[in-house]
Amino acid sequence: MPITNIAASAAQGPAIAGIPVAFILFALTLLGVAIFHHHTLRVALIGVATITAYRLIFTGFDGVSGIAGLVGHLGHEWVVLTNLFGLLVGFALLADHFEKSHIPGLLPALLPNDWRGPVTLLILIFVMSSFLDNIAAAIIGGTIASSVFRKKVHIGYLAAIVAASNAGGAGSVVGDTTTTMLWIEGIPAREVATAFVPALVALAVFSIPASLTQQKFSPIVSDPPPGLRLDWSRLAIVSIILGSVIGTNIVVNTQFAGLGDHFPFLGAAVWAALIVTTPWRAPDWKLVPAAALGSVFLLSLVLCASMMPVENLPTPSWQTTVGLGFVSAVFDNIPLTKLALEQGGYDWGALTFAVGFGGSMIWFGSSAGVALSTQFPEAKSVISWLRHGWYVPLAYLSGFAALFALFD
Repeated sequence: MPITNIAASAAQGPAIAGIPVAFILFALTLLGVAIFHHHTLRVALIGVATITAYRLIFTGFDGVSGIAGLVGHLGHEWVVLTNLFGLLVGFALLADHFEKSHIPGLLPALLPNDWRGPVTLLILIFVMSSFLDNIAAAIIGGTIASSVFRKKVHIGYLAAIVAASNAGGAGSVVGDTTTTMLWIEGIPAREVATAFVPALVALAVFSIPASLTQQKFSPIVSDPPPGLRLDWSRLAIVSIILGSVIGTNIVVNTQFAGLGDHFPFLGAAVWAALIVTTPWRAPDWKLVPAAALGSVFLLSLVLCASMMPVENLPTPSWQTTVGLGFVSAVFDNIPLTKLALEQGGYDWGALTFAVGFGGSMIWFGSSAGVALSTQFPEAKSVISWLRHGWYVPLAYLSGFAALFALFD
């Protein structure tokens, strides 16, 4: 056996039927999340503890055994984890500011008063996600939906909200963590922008059935409550928070490329803006504990994914790219994107659509889905998500069909 294969086998550790045990443990964790959806945090934490103990005993981390290897691994991953935590919890407070600005209550006057209203809302979420983080777009979209549908949002429409936010971010280098990673590594924005082609096709496919279902489940409210006035102060705070994140993202990625690997600038920007604007309008700090628990669940899955012995991907091809989208539904898209960058040879627009939109197929497949589930706990059911959001996988395949037809 060549030396490189021996090293790879050692890094992967014991295997069952050729499958590394670490992957089996991760699969069992995800299965536990799917089955015990009322105890997702507990299952995720047990998964983290089990996989960490396994790697400490059998494989080590990146060639370093024991506690030293674990410390080194966490030293590399802490920036991503901290950024995600800061964004998830911070955007929960941002969404509350947005709701209290009364824009969600005033929107019914602007949205069509039939099934086209839910469609229009999904389009707005898509557009927002192209210049905001997809987490923010999903949370804001969920807040608006809760208001205009009188807090009765169908789980199929929740899947559509997540799909719209992920689709909008797939073609923008500031719309998703994975697209930003490509930008940092020197992939031109125009190559990523081709993802808008399959994303728009996917939006057309899933938005209509999702909106028809939602309109039947709980019709859009035709008129805003009487006497409702826009709170310009809270709206200004929302703009300040979002502006700080976008500005920080652009400055760090263009002027200090690589520095973002060593400090969680995005998460810090959100919290700096929240704290600075507190004397003007204080956020509802009581929301932090619930948002933090939901964030810990996502971070647990991300940490599990980071400990998988994924040393390489199959040879780049359209089959590989399409397959990565289905993998992304259960496997964090950040390490997938990193591996693809290291390997090279991909159509980057197709890749960002695959790993970005693919996570919409299951509620915990993307950070946008996890964030939305903190607002709507009923979303934490894989079976219900797949059953009522059947049009999301269909939209995914339709998007790729359009991409191949135009650019093959």
